[in-house]
Amino acid sequence: MKRTTATAADLSDADLIAVSGADPETFGLLFDRHVGAIHGYIRRRVGAALAEELTAETFARAFAARGSFVALHQSASPWLYGIATNLVHNASRAERRQLEAYGKAASVVSVPSAEFDQADARLDALRATPRLVMALLELEPGERDALVLFAWQNLSYQDVGTALGIPAGTVASRINRARRLVRASIGAAGEPNGLKGTV
Repeated sequence: MKRTTATAADLSDADLIAVSGADPETFGLLFDRHVGAIHGYIRRRVGAALAEELTAETFARAFAARGSFVALHQSASPWLYGIATNLVHNASRAERRQLEAYGKAASVVSVPSAEFDQADARLDALRATPRLVMALLELEPGERDALVLFAWQNLSYQDVGTALGIPAGTVASRINRARRLVRASIGAAGEPNGLKGTV
């Protein structure tokens, strides 16, 4: 039975996906709900040049695989992040270039000396960015995936686990290990005061 758009808009993601089997147009509502977050995540990882293409591919793959979606959550967000992360892995060179660009951009930003008093913490964190970027690049891909999904996208351990297809306990281990490695890498270069507690 076909539902109206007004009724479909009130459905959970899991219900929308189920309905889209008989009424494919309802998948557009899922796209509308999540495209901004998925695009932002991909853009942060591989840059603007590939973000549009990989976002479109994420939703194309999700649409094609919607019949196999398992509703572990009412939100499809973890599932979509998992598809996006797999596509990011295929563009690993682009991710490396994007992280290196963050580091280079941070190293050339300057703030007028009159503003130093108000911006100390921000400047310390900005100065640490190149070291943070290098630390992220040194992580194993699985550790980096878990850390960025948790830190950048604010996913819970359970949602990160769903996205990556691993148990929440493994997510916790990967994030803890990634944090230790990042802190050690940054600390070895001299951790600025403003960075403490950020990773």
